[in-house]
Amino acid sequence: MSIMDELPVVVIGAGPVGLAAAAHLHERGLPFTVLEAGDTAGAAVRQWGHVRVFSPWRYNIDAAARRLLDEAGWAAPDLDALPTGAELAAHYLQPLAELPQVKPHLRYGARVEAISRLGLDRLRTAGRDQTPFLIRLADGDELPARAVIDASGTWGTPNVLGASGLPARGERAVAAFLEHALPDVLGADRDRFAGRHTLVVGAGHSAANTLLSLAELAAAAPGTEVTWAIRSASPSRTYGGGEADALPARGALGSRLREHVDAGRIRLLTGFSVHALTPTGDRIAVTVRHADGGEESIVVDRIVAATGFRPDHSIASELRLDLDPVMGATRALAPLIDPNEHSCGTVPPHGVDELSHPEVGYYAVGMKSYGRAPTFLMATGYEQVRSVVAALAGDWAAARDVQLDLPETGVCNSNPADSATGDSCCGPAPADATGKGLATGISGGLLSAPLTLISLDTAPAGGCCGS
Repeated sequence: MSIMDELPVVVIGAGPVGLAAAAHLHERGLPFTVLEAGDTAGAAVRQWGHVRVFSPWRYNIDAAARRLLDEAGWAAPDLDALPTGAELAAHYLQPLAELPQVKPHLRYGARVEAISRLGLDRLRTAGRDQTPFLIRLADGDELPARAVIDASGTWGTPNVLGASGLPARGERAVAAFLEHALPDVLGADRDRFAGRHTLVVGAGHSAANTLLSLAELAAAAPGTEVTWAIRSASPSRTYGGGEADALPARGALGSRLREHVDAGRIRLLTGFSVHALTPTGDRIAVTVRHADGGEESIVVDRIVAATGFRPDHSIASELRLDLDPVMGATRALAPLIDPNEHSCGTVPPHGVDELSHPEVGYYAVGMKSYGRAPTFLMATGYEQVRSVVAALAGDWAAARDVQLDLPETGVCNSNPADSATGDSCCGPAPADATGKGLATGISGGLLSAPLTLISLDTAPAGGCCGS
């Protein structure tokens, strides 16, 4: 046995995908360490704990994790029920993290600052693949690793509000007026929205969730106004597939949002991009540019920037990554998930081959693996780590036997021509060359909120399936 074989596989992040990786590593008999920046399992999930996912439990539990939990006598939830983020963390992630097969290998408060190779910078080639990884933590601690599975996600790196991929003019200066995705409008954050005018920017399910919560708040709190701004010419992608959606809760989301817009309870602005933000006393003036080149200004009290997320690869800057310059995913995965080319129903299952970099042994998985693409689903992350761990164990037949069975979305792709007509282009997912159904991708794990239903976006506003 080599020194490399004796070292642990380091998993970054103790969210759903990171803990799934831990379960698979245990089953394969591979030593591992899970590093979690927060102080509890699912720390990021708990930040949207008020949100109810619109996929049932059966799509949110990893198979290897389920086997470990069942062995410990876990009381499984109703697989057809829809959990909140808080319930997902409390009834699944925390029990998984507390198992004796996982808990001794999990470190909290361990924020990764950088990853490199022990004694080698990015330039050095000789012996690189047989040199341990070096993981440096923010507190200065360092540990070696045989391989790295980066499941740190994108929750901490939201997209900017400006439409060009750059912050709008004045955006940083008005941070006190801005909210990112999924504020708890009807709960802890209610006072920031009640009786005020809120502008929600974004065309995804997280935007829809916030809009529905604000509409409910407006019915109870006089003076509450809601404006919704999207970059495209039509909201049809956000309205989605309605009754054509295999997940009824997800299909109902767009239908309810359309009712509020049609009734005038939510003002809709289309062809809208944020150009500048200027404080005006205790309010904010938003200068917008329309598709025809014209400008106007609206004054609001708060802005919810539901414009998705982007990956941060800076901790791996000393590694040899081969990232697609557009998507921020691996070059092999990018064309499979590009929302300019794919509908939500045509993202194929994928595994270790599509996730590999020139840096042997490093894999970004979960939401981070998709870069800026909006088609990620929690179950996709589970299949990713199953494949990666099988490869690390040397079982390449299992690693390359990637399969995924997901519900149809009933919503269309990101082609503006399709969404402008309101036509749905997904339908049943086509079969691949082997006859297996292709994966249906939905951003971020199929999320929703109490009484309102959404998905956690991973890409700029206007993308497919909730981004």
